[in-house]
Order: sequence, then C-alpha cells, then structure tokens
Amino acid sequence: MEKLNLNGMMFYAFHGCLEHEKRVGNRFRVDFECEYPMLKGAKSDNLEDALNYAAIYQVIKAQMAIPSNLIENVAYRILEAVKSRFPQIGRAQVTVAKFNPPVDGEVQSSSVTLSY
Repeated sequence: MEKLNLNGMMFYAFHGCLEHEKRVGNRFRVDFECEYPMLKGAKSDNLEDALNYAAIYQVIKAQMAIPSNLIENVAYRILEAVKSRFPQIGRAQVTVAKFNPPVDGEVQSSSVTLSY
C-alpha cells in the first residue's frame, strides 16, 4: 500500500471543554495520512483512478466545523467520515493539534493521534 499525506491543514474552530474555548475558539492543525492502492492512478495519470485529496480535505474541513469538547472526538469523527466516504483506504491516521491549550504554563500545542 502506498501513502497519501495531507500535512499542516490549519483551521480555526471551537473545540474544548471550557466555555471560553467554545465562545472564542482557537487555531488547530490537522495532519492526515492514509494508505490505499495508488498504482492504478500512478500508471494512468487519471484522477478517477486516484484518491482525490481535495475531497478528503473537504471531509476534514466539515468535521472541524462541528464543535467538540475533546480533540479526541474530533480525530475520531474525521477518521470515521473519511473511512465512510473513501472505502478504498486501507489504513489511516490523523493528528489533531490545538495551539496554546488552556494550561497553567506555556505550551505551543497539545495533540492526539488516532489511527485505524
């Protein structure tokens, strides 16, 4: 299986347990990786034979627009939505990072990674 990656997708969203996070929002980064049989598209040079990463981005963008308390839930929903829309994917992994998480100190980001 070959890999397709979408790295550094940036979103402004309203994920978090604190009222402030739900009201003001925050910046998030999403990295997505999946395996699928891409040899057919590689040989044909035809988008219909490949996995359309613009369509994958739209699925991820739609999931990022739905507020969640936990970034774990966001990552899970992204994987489920992508898996549902693109059954040819054999394995996938997503990392969701929240910039400047609300902790008592300086932290650039917190993140979770889920895979199936």
